[in-house]
Parts: sequence; C-alpha cells; structure tokens
Amino acid sequence: MIILENVSKVYGTGAAGLSDINLTVEKGEFVFLVGPSGSGKTTLLRLLIRDLVPSKGLIRVNDWDIAKLPNNKIPSLRKKIGVVFQDLKLLTDRTIFENIALPLEMAQVVSSEVKKHVHDILEQVGILEHKDKFPVQLSGGELQRAAIARALVFSPDILLADEPTGNLDAGTSWEIVKLLQDINKTGTTVLMATHNTDIVNNLLKRVITLEKGKLVKDEKKEHHVKTGTKHVEPKVTKETVSSAKGPVESKEEEETVAHGKEEGIKTEESEEKEEKKK
Repeated sequence: MIILENVSKVYGTGAAGLSDINLTVEKGEFVFLVGPSGSGKTTLLRLLIRDLVPSKGLIRVNDWDIAKLPNNKIPSLRKKIGVVFQDLKLLTDRTIFENIALPLEMAQVVSSEVKKHVHDILEQVGILEHKDKFPVQLSGGELQRAAIARALVFSPDILLADEPTGNLDAGTSWEIVKLLQDINKTGTTVLMATHNTDIVNNLLKRVITLEKGKLVKDEKKEHHVKTGTKHVEPKVTKETVSSAKGPVESKEEEETVAHGKEEGIKTEESEEKEEKKK
C-alpha cells in the first residue's frame, strides 16, 4: 500500500515539485499518473523510492515511513519497489543478461540462483533469445522489456514505470502495456506515468492527474457494453486497438488519429460504408 498525506516537495530553487498531495494506492492496483511535462509525475515517483525526501507530509510505502527511513534501509525499500526509468539506465558495455544479473550479484545471491532467476525473468518478458546481446543491438521495445526485467529482479511488491511507451510506436506501446498488465495480474501494484491518452482512455484504469504539482483529478474510468441483460466491460488488447484504427507509425500520427476520433472526423472506411448504405 502507498499512502501520501499532505505531501509537498519544494526544491532548493524555490520551485514546488508537489503541493499538498493526498493519495492512497491499494495493493494490486494499476494506476495511471498523467499530466503535462513538469506537473510532478517524476517527482512523485522519486519520492516513493526515497530518491527525494518530502519537504513536508507523510509518505508510507508498506511498513516504511519514507521521510524517516534511515539510509541503511533504503536498499531494502528499493528491493520492494521496481523502477522502469524513463532513460532505461541499462549499461551499454554489458549484455542484457549481465544487466539483469548485476543487482542480484551486488546483493551476493549465489551464482547458480542468479543464472536461473535471470533466465526465468527474461523468459517472462519475452526477450530470452536476446540475453547475450548488448543494448545497442536491441530495438526500442526490446530495451523496454529489458528495463522491465531488471525492475522485476527482486520480485517487487510495487512497479513504477516512468513513460515506458514514450519513444515507441503504437503497436509496440500496446505490447509493453500488455506486459505491465500481466505483471499486475500476479498481484504487483503498478504505477505508470504516461502522456499516452489513447492507452489511458482504452484501458479504463484509475487515473490520477497532476498539474503544476497539484493533484487535480483522481478517477476510475468506466465503460460498459450492454449485452442482453448483462453489462460486460470490454477487453482491450493491442490487436483490437490496431484493428479499430489501423497501423500508426509515429507518435505524431497516433495523436492525429486520436484527435480525429475525438472530433468525429470521418475516415475513408466510414465514408465507404456510407456509400454502400446509399
């Protein structure tokens, strides 16, 4: 569980990163953290792993009081909170296997267990065949999977993902989100900071919106499709989204499609259907 009570973070320059945030995230939730650049999303994630200390307020992660946590306990906290960093932080001079194994080796886990555990994690995220490659040899989506694998290495209770789809095309973005959903289904709490409104609107998860360091909205998106007498929540996958709007080759095109959908712009497909009706 994550609890923030009246949390503020003011930087040395006087700029407010966060202002009076009150928030509770229950174990096993999947939560989107949204807002424009500079709204405080990354600041919030850094506070949770004690990379920053709040200027005021209470932050509790499981049994840890973050502000009062002694330095020698920080490594224990970070074993329970996996982080997928926006810049990935993979070591370019080590193979993917070595990148994932490094935290375990630093924790003095025996070699045989390291090898088996890394094998299992790479298989879970779908890049086992790339274990002996270096980061420069992988695609953007494969690098994200490697970063997720490293974040899972200590089987954390909480997974924080900072813009994990930011530099990916639409199809690969959905693959990464599907992987995060699968991780969440095992009981891991997932907080994902994102600008991808298409994913947020389709997955119908809880959405926390920050603006200028303040929490301005906290909502659970809901949508139900009526079938007979029952209401069924639609299951959204990469395939269903791709078939609904066609392939999107860049972030700019993705935003164009989303804008067109919101404004009710007719597509070529809809115009053809109208012609057939006539």
